Amino acid sequence: MSAGLPRCILFDLDGTLLDSLPGIEYSVLAALKYCNLPPPQTSIREMIGPPIRTILSRAARISEVRALDALEKAFRTSYDSDGWLKTPCFPGTDQVLRIMSEQDHRLFVVSNKPKHIAMKILRQNDIVSRFEMIVTRDSRSPGYSDKPEMIRYVMLENRCAAESCLLVGDTMEDAEAAHAVGIRFAYMTCGYGKIPAGATVPIHYRLDSLLQFLTLMAKEPRP
Repeated sequence: MSAGLPRCILFDLDGTLLDSLPGIEYSVLAALKYCNLPPPQTSIREMIGPPIRTILSRAARISEVRALDALEKAFRTSYDSDGWLKTPCFPGTDQVLRIMSEQDHRLFVVSNKPKHIAMKILRQNDIVSRFEMIVTRDSRSPGYSDKPEMIRYVMLENRCAAESCLLVGDTMEDAEAAHAVGIRFAYMTCGYGKIPAGATVPIHYRLDSLLQFLTLMAKEPRP
């Protein structure tokens, strides 16, 4: 195993491993059109990260429960049929995951995506077998309340000590989740989230691409 990176690496999906914008944007616009709502006034790219209901509320600028229920249903219909197909991995994803595994890292997923969609996308991109465990909000019933709870579950079930864990993500939610459970955080600046320059949440790595992990691992001594 490479000496520098923690052994247990937990990945967010949207904006971290997956270029989710094309599929989400496609189905958000389809849902808005179906519900006779105008297109969003701001970029959908800037909204990606939170659960889809939050994204839809921001895109449509609505909060009324019934209206959001109808909008979410329309989104799910579009995304579950063909929107999810428009979700490639970022360049180098499989290569990075393969080399991490070869260097004895343990790989996991923690994501806000629905489990059935996350699994279909990971299988389509042929990387699902790289992970020991894939945990999403709806992996259990009742669902997980937030990402820290998902991370704690992964750590407990797989006996991963905090000092041996790294969360890789692209949003402030990810950074705060890592901080909340006391693990290190790698910020993917190529993703959809933004972490303000003055933010006090700890960031241990700032990476413009997943491929930068190759450089980090290549420089580390191996037994």
